[in-house]
Amino acid sequence: MDNTDPSGEIRVQARAKVNLSLLVVGRRPDGYHQLDSLVAFAGYGDTIRVAPAAAITLTIDGPTASALPAGHDNIVLAAARLLADRAGITAGAAIRLTKRLPVAAGIGGGSADAAAALSALARLWSVTLPEAEWSDLALALGADVPVCLRGRATAMTGIGEILTPVPPLPPAWLVLVNPMLPCPTPAVFKGRTGPFSPPMPLDANEDWGDAPSLVRALERRGNDLTAAAIAVVPAIGEALNELAARPGCLLARMSGSGATCFGLFADQSRAQDAAAVVRAAHPGWWVQPAPLEG
Repeated sequence: MDNTDPSGEIRVQARAKVNLSLLVVGRRPDGYHQLDSLVAFAGYGDTIRVAPAAAITLTIDGPTASALPAGHDNIVLAAARLLADRAGITAGAAIRLTKRLPVAAGIGGGSADAAAALSALARLWSVTLPEAEWSDLALALGADVPVCLRGRATAMTGIGEILTPVPPLPPAWLVLVNPMLPCPTPAVFKGRTGPFSPPMPLDANEDWGDAPSLVRALERRGNDLTAAAIAVVPAIGEALNELAARPGCLLARMSGSGATCFGLFADQSRAQDAAAVVRAAHPGWWVQPAPLEG
Protein backbone atom coordinates (compact mmCIF):
# COMPACT_ATOMS: atom_id res chain seq x y z
CA MET A 1 0.00 0.00 0.00
CA ASP A 2 1.21 3.50 -0.85
CA ASN A 3 0.48 6.35 1.59
CA THR A 4 1.27 9.98 2.30
CA ASP A 5 1.14 11.14 5.93
CA PRO A 6 0.34 14.69 7.11
CA SER A 7 4.04 15.58 7.36
CA GLY A 8 4.48 15.04 3.63
CA GLU A 9 6.33 11.74 4.02
CA ILE A 10 5.43 9.28 1.26
CA ARG A 11 5.45 5.56 2.00
CA VAL A 12 5.57 2.81 -0.66
CA GLN A 13 5.71 -0.93 -0.07
CA ALA A 14 8.40 -2.88 -1.92
CA ARG A 15 6.76 -6.28 -2.18
CA ALA A 16 8.68 -9.50 -2.69
CA LYS A 17 8.80 -10.54 -6.34
CA VAL A 18 8.08 -14.24 -6.87
CA ASN A 19 8.97 -16.11 -10.04
CA LEU A 20 6.12 -18.59 -10.19
CA SER A 21 7.91 -20.12 -13.17
CA LEU A 22 11.29 -19.41 -14.76
CA LEU A 23 12.53 -20.82 -18.05
CA VAL A 24 15.98 -20.03 -19.44
CA VAL A 25 15.32 -19.82 -23.19
CA GLY A 26 18.60 -18.45 -24.58
CA ARG A 27 21.65 -16.30 -24.10
CA ARG A 28 22.50 -13.05 -25.83
CA PRO A 29 25.95 -12.29 -27.27
CA ASP A 30 26.57 -9.90 -24.37
CA GLY A 31 26.18 -12.78 -21.91
CA TYR A 32 22.76 -11.90 -20.52
CA HIS A 33 20.38 -14.84 -20.32
CA GLN A 34 16.97 -14.60 -21.93
CA LEU A 35 14.14 -15.70 -19.70
CA ASP A 36 10.49 -16.63 -19.88
CA SER A 37 8.92 -16.13 -16.46
CA LEU A 38 5.55 -15.66 -14.80
CA VAL A 39 6.11 -13.08 -12.09
CA ALA A 40 3.76 -12.29 -9.22
CA PHE A 41 4.15 -10.55 -5.89
CA ALA A 42 3.69 -11.43 -2.24
CA GLY A 43 1.77 -9.27 0.17
CA TYR A 44 4.91 -8.77 2.26
CA GLY A 45 8.10 -6.83 1.70
CA ASP A 46 10.26 -3.84 2.52
CA THR A 47 9.07 -0.27 2.95
CA ILE A 48 10.45 2.89 1.35
CA ARG A 49 9.71 6.26 2.96
CA VAL A 50 10.73 9.57 1.39
CA ALA A 51 10.44 13.11 2.69
CA PRO A 52 11.63 16.54 1.49
CA ALA A 53 15.28 17.31 2.30
CA ALA A 54 18.17 19.44 1.10
CA ALA A 55 20.14 16.46 -0.23
CA ILE A 56 19.55 12.84 -1.22
CA THR A 57 20.28 10.64 1.80
CA LEU A 58 19.51 7.03 2.73
CA THR A 59 19.07 5.36 6.11
CA ILE A 60 18.32 1.67 6.53
CA ASP A 61 16.60 -0.11 9.41
CA GLY A 62 14.63 -3.30 9.84
CA PRO A 63 15.33 -6.94 10.71
CA THR A 64 17.58 -7.67 7.71
CA ALA A 65 19.21 -4.23 7.47
CA SER A 66 22.60 -5.44 8.67
CA ALA A 67 23.08 -7.44 5.47
CA LEU A 68 22.71 -4.39 3.24
CA PRO A 69 25.25 -1.59 2.63
CA ALA A 70 23.93 1.96 2.86
CA GLY A 71 26.81 3.41 0.87
CA HIS A 72 27.09 4.97 -2.55
CA ASP A 73 26.49 1.70 -4.43
CA ASN A 74 23.13 0.96 -2.80
CA ILE A 75 20.51 0.47 -5.54
CA VAL A 76 18.02 2.78 -3.79
CA LEU A 77 20.50 5.65 -3.90
CA ALA A 78 21.31 4.76 -7.50
CA ALA A 79 17.61 4.93 -8.36
CA ALA A 80 17.20 8.32 -6.67
CA ARG A 81 20.21 9.82 -8.40
CA LEU A 82 19.27 8.42 -11.79
CA LEU A 83 15.72 9.78 -11.55
CA ALA A 84 16.96 13.18 -10.42
CA ASP A 85 19.41 13.29 -13.32
CA ARG A 86 16.89 12.19 -15.94
CA ALA A 87 14.19 14.57 -14.70
CA GLY A 88 16.46 17.54 -14.00
CA ILE A 89 15.62 17.55 -10.29
CA THR A 90 17.82 19.60 -7.97
CA ALA A 91 15.83 18.97 -4.78
CA GLY A 92 16.91 16.35 -2.29
CA ALA A 93 15.07 13.62 -0.41
CA ALA A 94 15.50 11.85 2.90
CA ILE A 95 14.96 8.18 2.05
CA ARG A 96 14.40 5.51 4.68
CA LEU A 97 14.41 1.83 3.78
CA THR A 98 12.93 -0.62 6.26
CA LYS A 99 14.42 -3.95 5.22
CA ARG A 100 12.47 -7.13 5.97
CA LEU A 101 13.33 -9.35 3.00
CA PRO A 102 16.52 -11.40 2.87
CA VAL A 103 19.25 -9.92 0.69
CA ALA A 104 20.26 -11.58 -2.62
CA ALA A 105 17.51 -14.14 -2.14
CA GLY A 106 15.84 -14.59 -5.54
CA ILE A 107 12.78 -12.52 -4.62
CA GLY A 108 13.88 -9.22 -6.09
CA GLY A 109 14.39 -7.39 -2.82
CA GLY A 110 16.83 -4.83 -4.20
CA SER A 111 14.87 -4.44 -7.42
CA ALA A 112 11.63 -3.96 -5.49
CA ASP A 113 13.33 -1.37 -3.28
CA ALA A 114 14.60 0.52 -6.33
CA ALA A 115 11.17 0.44 -7.98
CA ALA A 116 9.47 1.63 -4.79
CA ALA A 117 12.01 4.45 -4.49
CA LEU A 118 11.28 5.54 -8.07
CA SER A 119 7.53 5.54 -7.37
CA ALA A 120 7.85 7.44 -4.11
CA LEU A 121 10.30 10.01 -5.44
CA ALA A 122 8.22 10.61 -8.56
CA ARG A 123 5.38 11.65 -6.25
CA LEU A 124 7.63 13.68 -3.95
CA TRP A 125 9.26 15.55 -6.84
CA SER A 126 6.14 15.65 -9.07
CA VAL A 127 7.97 13.87 -11.89
CA THR A 128 6.08 12.72 -14.96
CA LEU A 129 7.83 10.79 -17.72
CA PRO A 130 6.60 8.85 -20.76
CA GLU A 131 6.06 5.16 -20.06
CA ALA A 132 8.90 4.17 -22.38
CA GLU A 133 11.29 6.40 -20.47
CA TRP A 134 10.22 4.88 -17.15
CA SER A 135 10.92 1.43 -18.59
CA ASP A 136 14.34 2.50 -19.85
CA LEU A 137 15.21 4.10 -16.52
CA ALA A 138 14.13 1.02 -14.57
CA LEU A 139 16.06 -1.37 -16.81
CA ALA A 140 19.20 0.71 -16.36
CA LEU A 141 19.03 -0.18 -12.65
CA GLY A 142 18.55 -3.93 -13.12
CA ALA A 143 16.72 -6.58 -15.13
CA ASP A 144 14.02 -7.11 -12.48
CA VAL A 145 13.31 -3.44 -11.77
CA PRO A 146 10.84 -2.92 -14.68
CA VAL A 147 8.52 -5.71 -13.51
CA CYS A 148 8.76 -4.51 -9.91
CA LEU A 149 7.88 -1.00 -11.05
CA ARG A 150 4.82 -2.41 -12.80
CA GLY A 151 3.92 -4.24 -9.61
CA ARG A 152 1.38 -6.76 -10.85
CA ALA A 153 1.36 -10.28 -12.24
CA THR A 154 3.20 -10.24 -15.55
CA ALA A 155 4.79 -12.48 -18.15
CA MET A 156 8.43 -11.35 -18.25
CA THR A 157 10.61 -12.21 -21.25
CA GLY A 158 13.85 -11.01 -22.82
CA ILE A 159 16.23 -10.10 -19.99
CA GLY A 160 13.32 -8.63 -18.08
CA GLU A 161 12.39 -5.73 -20.32
CA ILE A 162 9.51 -7.34 -22.25
CA LEU A 163 6.43 -7.30 -20.01
CA THR A 164 3.07 -8.74 -21.02
CA PRO A 165 -0.14 -8.65 -18.96
CA VAL A 166 -1.57 -11.98 -17.81
CA PRO A 167 -5.00 -13.09 -16.56
CA PRO A 168 -5.83 -12.09 -12.96
CA LEU A 169 -4.42 -14.43 -10.34
CA PRO A 170 -6.83 -16.32 -8.09
CA PRO A 171 -6.91 -15.94 -4.30
CA ALA A 172 -4.01 -17.95 -2.86
CA TRP A 173 -1.32 -17.84 -0.19
CA LEU A 174 2.43 -18.32 -0.25
CA VAL A 175 4.88 -19.54 2.35
CA LEU A 176 8.29 -18.06 1.54
CA VAL A 177 11.30 -19.95 2.94
CA ASN A 178 14.96 -19.02 2.74
CA PRO A 179 17.69 -21.08 4.49
CA MET A 180 19.73 -17.88 4.93
CA LEU A 181 22.72 -19.19 3.01
CA PRO A 182 24.39 -17.31 0.13
CA CYS A 183 23.37 -18.49 -3.33
CA PRO A 184 25.33 -16.40 -5.86
CA THR A 185 23.37 -15.89 -9.07
CA PRO A 186 26.45 -16.19 -11.37
CA ALA A 187 27.31 -19.58 -9.87
CA VAL A 188 23.75 -20.81 -10.39
CA PHE A 189 23.60 -19.77 -14.03
CA LYS A 190 27.07 -21.22 -14.63
CA GLY A 191 25.96 -24.52 -13.12
CA ARG A 192 22.87 -24.85 -15.30
CA THR A 193 23.26 -27.77 -17.71
CA GLY A 194 21.37 -29.03 -20.71
CA PRO A 195 19.77 -27.21 -23.63
CA PHE A 196 17.79 -24.02 -23.35
CA SER A 197 14.05 -24.44 -22.83
CA PRO A 198 11.63 -23.49 -25.58
CA PRO A 199 9.57 -20.40 -24.77
CA MET A 200 6.10 -21.16 -23.43
CA PRO A 201 3.96 -18.07 -24.06
CA LEU A 202 1.06 -17.74 -21.69
CA ASP A 203 -2.42 -17.99 -23.14
CA ALA A 204 -4.24 -14.75 -22.37
CA ASN A 205 -7.45 -16.78 -22.16
CA GLU A 206 -6.18 -19.27 -19.59
CA ASP A 207 -8.64 -19.86 -16.76
CA TRP A 208 -6.99 -19.32 -13.39
CA GLY A 209 -10.22 -19.15 -11.47
CA ASP A 210 -8.80 -20.87 -8.40
CA ALA A 211 -5.48 -21.94 -6.94
CA PRO A 212 -5.58 -25.52 -8.33
CA SER A 213 -6.16 -24.13 -11.84
CA LEU A 214 -3.14 -21.86 -11.47
CA VAL A 215 -1.03 -24.77 -10.23
CA ARG A 216 -2.01 -26.89 -13.24
CA ALA A 217 -0.72 -24.11 -15.50
CA LEU A 218 2.48 -23.76 -13.46
CA GLU A 219 3.19 -27.49 -13.53
CA ARG A 220 3.84 -27.15 -17.26
CA ARG A 221 6.41 -24.42 -16.59
CA GLY A 222 9.13 -25.15 -14.03
CA ASN A 223 12.21 -23.31 -12.80
CA ASP A 224 15.21 -24.23 -14.95
CA LEU A 225 17.68 -23.06 -12.30
CA THR A 226 16.53 -25.31 -9.47
CA ALA A 227 19.00 -28.18 -9.92
CA ALA A 228 21.93 -25.79 -10.31
CA ALA A 229 20.90 -23.83 -7.22
CA ILE A 230 20.56 -27.01 -5.14
CA ALA A 231 24.09 -27.98 -6.20
CA VAL A 232 25.30 -24.63 -4.82
CA VAL A 233 23.08 -24.65 -1.71
CA PRO A 234 21.78 -28.16 -0.87
CA ALA A 235 19.48 -26.66 1.80
CA ILE A 236 17.29 -25.39 -1.06
CA GLY A 237 16.33 -29.00 -1.75
CA GLU A 238 15.56 -29.47 1.94
CA ALA A 239 13.37 -26.36 1.93
CA LEU A 240 11.45 -27.61 -1.10
CA ASN A 241 10.90 -30.98 0.57
CA GLU A 242 9.74 -29.33 3.79
CA LEU A 243 7.19 -27.23 1.91
CA ALA A 244 5.95 -30.08 -0.27
CA ALA A 245 5.31 -32.21 2.84
CA ARG A 246 3.00 -29.65 4.45
CA PRO A 247 -0.74 -30.37 4.26
CA GLY A 248 -2.44 -28.17 1.67
CA CYS A 249 0.72 -27.33 -0.27
CA LEU A 250 -0.31 -27.39 -3.92
CA LEU A 251 3.14 -26.58 -5.33
CA ALA A 252 6.64 -26.17 -3.91
CA ARG A 253 9.13 -24.34 -6.07
CA MET A 254 12.20 -22.10 -5.98
CA SER A 255 11.89 -18.43 -6.93
CA GLY A 256 14.40 -16.82 -9.29
CA SER A 257 17.92 -18.14 -8.88
CA GLY A 258 17.37 -18.95 -5.20
CA ALA A 259 17.74 -19.40 -2.38
CA THR A 260 14.13 -18.48 -1.52
CA CYS A 261 11.52 -21.18 -2.13
CA PHE A 262 7.76 -20.92 -1.93
CA GLY A 263 4.85 -23.18 -1.19
CA LEU A 264 1.56 -22.25 -2.80
CA PHE A 265 -1.60 -22.82 -0.73
CA ALA A 266 -5.27 -22.26 -1.46
CA ASP A 267 -6.04 -20.71 1.93
CA GLN A 268 -4.48 -18.62 4.67
CA SER A 269 -4.99 -21.07 7.50
CA ARG A 270 -2.99 -23.90 5.95
CA ALA A 271 -0.26 -21.50 4.84
CA GLN A 272 0.14 -20.13 8.34
CA ASP A 273 0.12 -23.64 9.84
CA ALA A 274 2.80 -24.72 7.37
CA ALA A 275 4.92 -21.66 8.13
CA ALA A 276 4.74 -22.39 11.85
CA VAL A 277 5.88 -25.99 11.36
CA VAL A 278 8.79 -25.07 9.08
CA ARG A 279 9.87 -22.23 11.37
CA ALA A 280 9.85 -24.51 14.42
CA ALA A 281 11.85 -27.19 12.61
CA HIS A 282 14.40 -24.70 11.23
CA PRO A 283 14.74 -21.71 13.57
CA GLY A 284 17.66 -20.34 11.57
CA TRP A 285 15.62 -20.09 8.37
CA TRP A 286 13.60 -17.08 7.23
CA VAL A 287 9.96 -18.14 6.93
CA GLN A 288 7.11 -15.82 5.96
CA PRO A 289 3.49 -16.54 4.98
CA ALA A 290 1.91 -13.93 2.72
CA PRO A 291 -1.01 -13.58 0.30
CA LEU A 292 -0.29 -14.04 -3.39
CA GLU A 293 -0.90 -10.74 -5.14
CA GLY A 294 -1.01 -9.68 -8.75
